[in-house]
Amino acid sequence: MNPRSAIKTDLFADEHHRKKIDSLGDPLADIESHIDFASLAAEVDEVAPRPVSAQGGRPPYPTETMVRILVLKRLYNLSDEQMEYPLLDRMSYKRFCGLANATNVPDRTTVWTFENRIGEAGAKALFDGVSAQLLRKGFIARGGQIIDATLVPAPKQHNSRGEKELIEQGAMPADWKPAKRRQKDIDATWTKKHGKSHFGYKLSINVDKKYKIIRRIETDTASTHDSQHFGSVFDAGNTSRDVYADRGYPSEAREAWLKEKGFRNQSQQRRNPRIAKTRVRVEHVFGVLEQMGGKLLRTIGQARARFAMTMMATCYNLKRLTYFQKAGIEAF
Repeated sequence: MNPRSAIKTDLFADEHHRKKIDSLGDPLADIESHIDFASLAAEVDEVAPRPVSAQGGRPPYPTETMVRILVLKRLYNLSDEQMEYPLLDRMSYKRFCGLANATNVPDRTTVWTFENRIGEAGAKALFDGVSAQLLRKGFIARGGQIIDATLVPAPKQHNSRGEKELIEQGAMPADWKPAKRRQKDIDATWTKKHGKSHFGYKLSINVDKKYKIIRRIETDTASTHDSQHFGSVFDAGNTSRDVYADRGYPSEAREAWLKEKGFRNQSQQRRNPRIAKTRVRVEHVFGVLEQMGGKLLRTIGQARARFAMTMMATCYNLKRLTYFQKAGIEAF
């Protein structure tokens, strides 16, 4: 007599599993409920139209499906290779991407090709598209603006002193073969912060105090000084005239400019507990970016780094909107 087992088999087990996932709370289902992905796909197609396949050729995957895959990649910081397996294996991923009943799913090459096709313009379209959905819900920039930057690490390069000197001069060692060149990031730079060396890129953001939404972004290499991004991320549309910037941003000229435009520079008052509490809000944003699988880039070169950093900001705002909607928080 076979021993009894708690395992039961059922032809509809997958359906039972889906219901169980929903009862436990699927974060991807929450995103699905509150984000208009069809609209985001249309924004991408506007700046990077889908290619027309030759007669008899395999048509491309729907843009919306690919956009959802890019969101998954960034939310969990997965490489193209790491993305392919869960699209086949994980029920929640397949359902989120509309591939639950598909016999084939996008492979790593398809994901890589799509990212390269839409490029920085496509990533910016997604960022702007999510921002537009936030605005339609009434979440405009309120309470003042907080400006800060974070370092985004890239895989460290092991180059000789001579190779480093050539790269700094904008050249490339002649003995590097094409395969090696593709694996070398000659755009990322080194910088020091709090006595530690960092290699990679920099993401500067503008967050509004009220909703902690990323309103503007600027990307660059790690060695670029924070102050160079102030003008790019400054938001004149915030309902408050208060500006909270890190100590690396203030200057006499900028102080005079802000005063002339009617803004209040709160940067010099960081010892004030109230100001310090406000400044911490931007650290919460960086903390969420870190929780999304970490900020480490898996790409080579500044163009793809910009794409990845823009997607970081996009997915942060996407999660923020989902949180507001699920929690029933209304804009005011």
